[in-house]
Amino acid sequence: MYVRNRMSANPYCITKDTAISTALDIMADHNFHRLPVVDGKRLVGLVTEGTISEHTPSKATSLSIYELNYLLSKTKVDTIMIKNVITIGPDALLEEAAVLMRKHNVGCLVVLEDNEVIGIITHNDIFQAFVDLLGYYEPGVRYVIEVTEDKPGILAEVAQCFFDQSASITNLAVYHYPGKVDIVIRARDAESEAIQQTLTSRGFNVVSVLKNQ
Repeated sequence: MYVRNRMSANPYCITKDTAISTALDIMADHNFHRLPVVDGKRLVGLVTEGTISEHTPSKATSLSIYELNYLLSKTKVDTIMIKNVITIGPDALLEEAAVLMRKHNVGCLVVLEDNEVIGIITHNDIFQAFVDLLGYYEPGVRYVIEVTEDKPGILAEVAQCFFDQSASITNLAVYHYPGKVDIVIRARDAESEAIQQTLTSRGFNVVSVLKNQ
């Protein structure tokens, strides 16, 4: 799965001369949490709700609401924006995006192609991709099969059990632990009891079966 498949394409961008108050209005009107800052088509920064909050006087300030609004309307985003923006290409794997976010402790990456901003991908996009990968919202039955002997061909053996019951496997994930492997399979078009019996008869430990209608 690639970044371009999960990013928000053509994000709203602002210039470095945009007032902070204007950036706040744009975020509020469109339910945005961050805005790329561009100079022409070149990325020069990123403004987020967090950066604005960090540079906005606290509630303990002696400024009146009118003075505060005036200050925000006269202060440009280039004075507070993140300048060393972490970016990624659209053809990078989703795993690469997740690793970059963790490494740099950021909640989003600006996506660049030919040095132009074409999208934004956030940690929520990564979470949603993970949920979709496991087919959480898809109809069917989820089976967790514990395998203690991780050997070549073991996945084919497990899949054969589903094939024998004419089940369609829609999602599959493998989790490695010390001394064992959990194979998580979501399937449909077959009786869960029959599949479970087939797996058990062939020596596989079915840890759980969860139906999702």
